Amino acid sequence: MGEKSNLKKRFTECRLFSGKLTKENVKNFFIDNMLYILLLAAIVGIQIYQPRFLSLSSVVNILSLSAANLPIALGIAGCIILTGTDLSAGRIVGLTACVAASLLQATGYANKMFPTLATLPIWTVFIIVIAIGAVIGFINGFCTAKFKLHPFIVTLATQLITYGVLLMYLMNGNNNGQSISGLDDKYTKFITGSLFKIGNTSVPNLILYSAVITAIMWFIWNKTAFGKNMFAVGSNPEAANVSGVNVNLTIILVFMLAGVMYGITGFIEAARIGSNTAATGLNYELDAIAACVIGGVSFVGGIGKIRGVITGVVLLRIIFVGLTFLGIDSNMQYVIKGLIILIACALDMRKYLVRK
Repeated sequence: MGEKSNLKKRFTECRLFSGKLTKENVKNFFIDNMLYILLLAAIVGIQIYQPRFLSLSSVVNILSLSAANLPIALGIAGCIILTGTDLSAGRIVGLTACVAASLLQATGYANKMFPTLATLPIWTVFIIVIAIGAVIGFINGFCTAKFKLHPFIVTLATQLITYGVLLMYLMNGNNNGQSISGLDDKYTKFITGSLFKIGNTSVPNLILYSAVITAIMWFIWNKTAFGKNMFAVGSNPEAANVSGVNVNLTIILVFMLAGVMYGITGFIEAARIGSNTAATGLNYELDAIAACVIGGVSFVGGIGKIRGVITGVVLLRIIFVGLTFLGIDSNMQYVIKGLIILIACALDMRKYLVRK
């Protein structure tokens, strides 16, 4: 009898079935999960219309694209948890991508940006680009924490500054503002090379790298004092300060970690794209923000999980690949992207007001 009583208690504690299956509970369930329901319905519809949509090669392509975009989403997620955002993310990706590409051009390439500079070791360039991301992240975090400025304003300013630096960088050497291509084969194979094959479909190294990065971020968020402090500051900075948390330092470190993630994304994108210009990274922050809000990272602060970010990135990528399968104009995809962000934020705010 005791076991039956416990099972009954757990059953009634379920949100959908709290007490009785009421009309209000059903409505709340569908509103809370409306975005997931709509996205899954869209996926099913696309699959019915285009049976090749979820073929093995298409699924591997979706996972590869998701893996490339996951680091920037994980970086922005931390900023959103602090009730902020980061508008500079895409431009940091663009800058770091172009720096990585310029330093890893093949030695004999005719249009090499720095013809007298030998191709640097891959890991040296990797450290350089994440250092660039960390420095810009430090500036974002310092200005936000020290001067009590809203991250929207700070990152809008650094977005413009970073873009200006990128444009000036592209004018160096023999480049004269042109695209940077002719990358060293070791670099491109390191990122885009095949991990193994399933039949005739190659699984790229990028998926493994993304899994390792995600595992590290999960550990930082969930198993370190810094991760706990991040959620505490996002939930209530005043209470966190009273509890002994260094709020300013936490904010700075969150933005620095985000900058590192953008640097990693830039390093990946440079090799994945193969030809980098000033447009590299443009609006990447929009995809990342959309993925975060879809995955349940709340703008009210202190709420978010790694698995939610992964879910958001993959779902969003499935939708965009599906829209391509349907032949939807790329310009229209920006409209759809904006609607997804708007709906996701509206639903998130509704859940917050209900809890409050």
